[in-house]
Amino acid sequence: MQDYLSPERDRVALITIDAQRDFILPNGPAAVSGSMSAVPQMQRLTQAFRQLNAPIVHMVRLYRCNGSNVDLCHRAQIESGQRIVMPGTSGCELIDELKPDTAQRIEPELLLDGKLQEIGPREWIGYKPRLSAFFQTPVEEHLKALGISTIVICGTDFSTSPRSSVYAAANRDFRMVLATDAISGATDAGLNELAQIGVYLMATEKLLDWLSRSRQAA
Repeated sequence: MQDYLSPERDRVALITIDAQRDFILPNGPAAVSGSMSAVPQMQRLTQAFRQLNAPIVHMVRLYRCNGSNVDLCHRAQIESGQRIVMPGTSGCELIDELKPDTAQRIEPELLLDGKLQEIGPREWIGYKPRLSAFFQTPVEEHLKALGISTIVICGTDFSTSPRSSVYAAANRDFRMVLATDAISGATDAGLNELAQIGVYLMATEKLLDWLSRSRQAA
């Protein structure tokens, strides 16, 4: 039988989800439990993809202070005055551990205009208006133009944006790997559900070994 699910090492990209200061730092206004413990693994993956010159896309949220672009489950909070990942604030920035240059800053107007911000060789930031990394974003077209068939996903708050992004990627026929220890909030039940739709589940160490074997073979 034809294998449509196995990840392809020579056509792989990394997508980080909501790896932003407001969601990860302990004093962040929307800090997600367990996110800090996933940061070292997210950092290792990001560094490995840079060394391989493989594409990386960091997908972020940006909430306008009037709530006009905010998903419904968070809109009332923002309208009532809570400030989370607001454009131009330090809280909307990627955590330093994932940046190629810690001085790099998000360009909100560029992202909100639906464009990708290039922050390094084959590395970009993209804005997502909803939970999924693929809803009304240029990411699918961008990755397929690069010849990508396989995506590795890591990031913040498994039950919301990462899981939504996995299902959206499945609908777009991407092969997928979820970095199980580089994501916060994952549950055994949730991971098993994703495995049922063909998502490969790998801890970071196994993923790094898989990626290095790709280079050795080349």
